Amino acid sequence: MAYEVRLDSFEGPLDLLLHLIDKAEVDIYDIPVTIITEQYMQYLYVMQEFQIEIASEFLVMAATLLEIKSKMLLPRKEEVVFQPTFEMEEEYIDPRQELVERLLEYKRFKKLAEELRDRETKRSKIFTRPAENLSTFMVQVEENPVANVTLYDLVEAFNKALNKEDKPETKITRIHRDEISVKERIKEIKELLSITGNVRFSQLFSGSPSKAEVVTSFMAILEMMRKFQIRCLQSTLFEDIIITANKGDEQDAEF
Repeated sequence: MAYEVRLDSFEGPLDLLLHLIDKAEVDIYDIPVTIITEQYMQYLYVMQEFQIEIASEFLVMAATLLEIKSKMLLPRKEEVVFQPTFEMEEEYIDPRQELVERLLEYKRFKKLAEELRDRETKRSKIFTRPAENLSTFMVQVEENPVANVTLYDLVEAFNKALNKEDKPETKITRIHRDEISVKERIKEIKELLSITGNVRFSQLFSGSPSKAEVVTSFMAILEMMRKFQIRCLQSTLFEDIIITANKGDEQDAEF
């Protein structure tokens, strides 16, 4: 079983190195190995003082830093004025290059992990309803009644429409509907619940309700739910909504 070391907010030696570099405010491409190594060794010393078992990866990184530090202290080869054309000049390789590449790669993965963690946190706050079988609610496609109609049939129908006698103009009567306010609808629902205790949403209407009645009823129910005066339950999708009065709620707040 692998042993995972967490030193405060540090997960592994690369995370600790990134913290030391950020704290020192130095360029990651030009790491002062001497300073960073001393600070890193100081952290290991503190871990030993608290009798914390140090994972092997921390010790490997300490050895790597010491090796890089020793290479940085070695003098570079002096440039030779004359070299034969058949001898290739040996290119100087910075001992820190491999460590820098590892740190940059770790930094990229750490940033992606934080982004995924943020997405997970946001997604955990979203609650979705489980999928249900909606095949019973699919609209059945009716057969096209004019599928076999030809052009000659259309011409004949058009000719009959032209020769048809004009019907007398139908008089139009405008009927003004009685509007009901949300406050009055709330009062009606309360009176109905005081008698029955609970009622189905479809029972709030008689006959064929108008759109205005349905919208007003919905607004009244939402307002009563906001004030915790009622509860609305629905067992399955598209089932009738059952409205129940909350017991012990004596508040009758004005809308």
